[in-house]
Amino acid sequence: MRRVRLLVFNAALGPLDYRVPDGMAVDYGSLVIAPLGPRQVLGVVWEPERMPAAEVADARLRPLLEVLPVPPLSAPLRRLIEWTADYYCASLASVARMALGSIAALRGGGTTTEYRLTGEVPARLTPQRAAAIDALHGEQATIRELAERAGVSEGVLRGLVGTGALEPVTVDTDRPFPAANPGHDAPDLSDDQQAAARVFVEAVENGGFQPFLLDGVTGSGKTECYFEAVAAAIASGRQVLVLLPEIALTENFLRRFEARFGVAPVLWHSSLKASERRRAWRAIVRGADRGGAQVVVGARSALFLPYARLGLIVVDEAHETSFKQDDGVRYNARDVAVIRAKFEGIPVILASATPALESMQLAESGVYRRIELAARYGGAELPDVRVIDLRTDQPERQHWLSPPLVKELKDRLLRGEQSLLFLNRRGYAPLTLCRQCGYRFQCPNCTAWLVEHRLSRRLACHHCGHELPTPETCPECGTPDCMVACGPGVERIADEVAERFPEARVAVVTSDTLGSPGKVNEFVEAVENKLVDVIVGTQLVTKGYHFPELTLVGVIDADLGLEGGDLRAGERTYQQIAQVAGRAGRGEKPGEVLIQTRHPEAPVIAALASGNRDAFYDAEAEARREAGAPPFGRWAAIIVSSEDEAEAREAARAIGGVRPEAPDLYVLGPAPAPMALLRGRHRYRLLVNARRSVQLQAIIREWLGQLSFPPGVRVAVDVDPYSFV
Repeated sequence: MRRVRLLVFNAALGPLDYRVPDGMAVDYGSLVIAPLGPRQVLGVVWEPERMPAAEVADARLRPLLEVLPVPPLSAPLRRLIEWTADYYCASLASVARMALGSIAALRGGGTTTEYRLTGEVPARLTPQRAAAIDALHGEQATIRELAERAGVSEGVLRGLVGTGALEPVTVDTDRPFPAANPGHDAPDLSDDQQAAARVFVEAVENGGFQPFLLDGVTGSGKTECYFEAVAAAIASGRQVLVLLPEIALTENFLRRFEARFGVAPVLWHSSLKASERRRAWRAIVRGADRGGAQVVVGARSALFLPYARLGLIVVDEAHETSFKQDDGVRYNARDVAVIRAKFEGIPVILASATPALESMQLAESGVYRRIELAARYGGAELPDVRVIDLRTDQPERQHWLSPPLVKELKDRLLRGEQSLLFLNRRGYAPLTLCRQCGYRFQCPNCTAWLVEHRLSRRLACHHCGHELPTPETCPECGTPDCMVACGPGVERIADEVAERFPEARVAVVTSDTLGSPGKVNEFVEAVENKLVDVIVGTQLVTKGYHFPELTLVGVIDADLGLEGGDLRAGERTYQQIAQVAGRAGRGEKPGEVLIQTRHPEAPVIAALASGNRDAFYDAEAEARREAGAPPFGRWAAIIVSSEDEAEAREAARAIGGVRPEAPDLYVLGPAPAPMALLRGRHRYRLLVNARRSVQLQAIIREWLGQLSFPPGVRVAVDVDPYSFV
């Protein structure tokens, strides 16, 4: 090629044409450096017919400066980028950027200097030096990273280097990861598991696009089944991607993976330090057959990485709403994973005990092949489920545990068994007010109350992160000691357990307390070693954990998730409670689940009590069909925001004023969003509903393309929205 078209990583620029200098070899997908005015920009060589642009004469073209020493983005990955940008109404540049992962990794291999303790104690041992030495046993990283881990300044560590307590180590940035052994510790599978695993292994060995829905009850051993497919891919020299919805699940998964394959997989998530991210990205593009990454376990962003030879994709807990990105490119990783598998020509497994309704419909229509595991592994029985009507079994005043739940907790403590109390609400109380004047603490940046966190003595907004210390007096009337906590959070439930059972060892499990893989590992080890009697947690404890001594699950407020006008409220509530119920009775001892509710007649509660999941899905599907809602219809949200409320309102009205008139398409709004102020920006929403036959994305692009907006206005499109705030 003598001239090329570049996709540059600036959505405002569009495609640009350049000349290829003599002696420079480029291919489609090559990552290159090109001049742009006085600057240099990074770009990807793209097929010109797939990215039209105004023609520029050869004589006016500037030459490329450099081809970066990394493999080109493959054709399947480029097609995935195009599909994602088209389907989710995003720019090609914003989607393609996710494939890079680590800009530092694009420059090739090299070495870096890390530091570790030598064992020598400096003659002058200050408190800061002593604290650093205590914190850094077994650690090796850069000075900056070690300083963050030890909680000291970089100067303290440089002083330790000078005394010989820390020594430099030259590290190859591209050093290979240990190789996994597919035959390391093959499990003893049940007949049902063997049948499922055989299907997956054959799909990997035969190749070709095959989407599977692995639908197994909690504790049925779904992970062991798809591990056999992972082993088959490793044995054939191909790579595997396993997507997990939560970083909190990673540590537990790593333990199981390492037990099965002898080594840990390669990780990819936002908490990786820069050097780890660089090494992982280069191992991924190198490929399993050249000493690179064999199995990558990561969050949704791992989906767009440039794998050298991908052979299998697994989406674990595929029903999870956290697979949906709610800012930037608003894609659903579950759905995009299936599309990537289609472009790559490989199998994809969606694993869940409570599949999304969309996945169930695709399985029923034959698009997905459904593999069922109807029984728990090893003869363990599913727990008994009992509904507690809070209208008749009322908790004591200013308490939240009903008498039947208190009795069962007491019985478990006497028997030395573990219990789990589930409430999907962080902090101590969702609202704090003054009993004297009624003042309520509200976030200045969001339409939300500040949540009291009594453990850290702060009031916090869970949307923007705004915090302030818990005040001693009311900021409105000045009355001291007048703050009243309204409603329960997990901390308040933990306090009630401690009040009723002072001898009980209680663990509070939320994103506040398990903020890192290390904290998750400490929690898991404490529960497994029977150092915890009662776990009080949010949705973080609803999935992925196997605690054989946990025999009781109490759902504090089953109605909480049904509040609001969310399309998927019933489905989400069913999934969360069914998942948390699945933590009970996973060992030899039988389990029991108590669900506290004020609406025992609600379909979702009745389905949980009876164990009739199919009846719930049928009723939910019928309601969606009548409403023209997904998966039977299409929805898209248009979110308009600005720091100026009037500016946002006028922009939303302008969009509504030129709404398209098309058959089988309806536009609702504009109206203020339920979260009318979020992170300091005023928000308006429009909701578009259409039949599946309507070319929704093309209509939205043409509709919004005819308008221009002030610089302060942002207009975002959310296709297949999960959030309605």
